[in-house]
Amino acid sequence: MSRPLVVDSVAALRTQIRDWRRQGLSLAMVPTMGALHDGHISLITIALEKADRCIVSIFVNPTQFAPSEDLDKYPRQLAQDLDRLADAGAQLAFTPGVAEMYPAGFATRISVGGPAAGLESDFRPTFFDGVATVVAKLFLQASPDYAVFGEKDYQQLCVVRQLCRDLDLPVDIIGAPTVRDAHGLAMSSRNAYLADAELEVARQLNAILRRTAAALAAGADEDSATAEASRALVKAGFDKVDYVAARESLTLAPWRRDRDGRLLAAAWLGKTRLIDNVEVPSALADQATLRSFIAFS
Repeated sequence: MSRPLVVDSVAALRTQIRDWRRQGLSLAMVPTMGALHDGHISLITIALEKADRCIVSIFVNPTQFAPSEDLDKYPRQLAQDLDRLADAGAQLAFTPGVAEMYPAGFATRISVGGPAAGLESDFRPTFFDGVATVVAKLFLQASPDYAVFGEKDYQQLCVVRQLCRDLDLPVDIIGAPTVRDAHGLAMSSRNAYLADAELEVARQLNAILRRTAAALAAGADEDSATAEASRALVKAGFDKVDYVAARESLTLAPWRRDRDGRLLAAAWLGKTRLIDNVEVPSALADQATLRSFIAFS
């Protein structure tokens, strides 16, 4: 595979995009913060199935990190990332610096309501403003037809969809299934922080969520089930649980049993914060679906 074209300025990005548009080519974008893993590669695969060209942005966005978070130590490995993009077939890597994305005098931010309220926002109150602002900039810079986001960051996916609806951004947002290791742990760049013993604990997160989702689908009381999940996570070795909560799939409003839901969680292992989510079938799902879900869980 040939290596992707690498550009680090908006002007160079737009020059290449104009050339592709003149050729009548469709474009898909995969926004990332780098440290690419198999989950990112799955997004690129979907992007290339939808469009003629795939643009991957690699930018560790400072506006979505609080002062106490891991901006300085977030993994950065551009050379390895470009090798992975070549193998995956992406045609362009957009690798701007902070000064390119937020030049001197930058004074605008975008704040999304709706699905951004609660959950992550309770613990990271500036996070989604940073996400919404940088995603809006990337979409305006690249003008993609499609953008692919992983369902691992499920609330983020809902926020980006709300952003595009509210601002009439003409980008089709595609949610991609979470890629997991053989033990069910969701792929994440932050997994690199975990020692071997912590990885063994981390791999229990998804199993506990699936058991809890199965209990909810079978009629368990929501408050009792989510409280028990929090206790199970601590017993498994997690140091702290920020939340385990059921929400409606589309809006992230409080879950109702007649609606499809998502069970979302965030928990800490040492200094590493892990998030994950699983589907919760509605009470209106057919019994065969429920039996299959519970058996799988």
